[in-house]
Amino acid sequence: MTKAELIDKIASGTGLSKSDASKTLDSTLNAIRAALKKGQKVTLVGFGTFSVVKRKSRKGRNPRTGETITIPAAKIPKFTSGKSLKDAVR
Repeated sequence: MTKAELIDKIASGTGLSKSDASKTLDSTLNAIRAALKKGQKVTLVGFGTFSVVKRKSRKGRNPRTGETITIPAAKIPKFTSGKSLKDAVR
């Protein structure tokens, strides 16, 4: 499902116009993004939890040259699905 298809589903499910549904989705995603940027967790009960995890630096290999390189540490977003979402997919 694309973002446009999701906006269509939101609009038809709520009775909002497509532009209002788009603004709602964008606002929701921006709020999640801002919370993660601050290092906070976002928990949507029954759906899942968005969080930030720290990945340590590690050794890697340049595929072109075969040279060993160090991949720097990074903070990455993580999503853990909730029980009801897991059950719905099964």
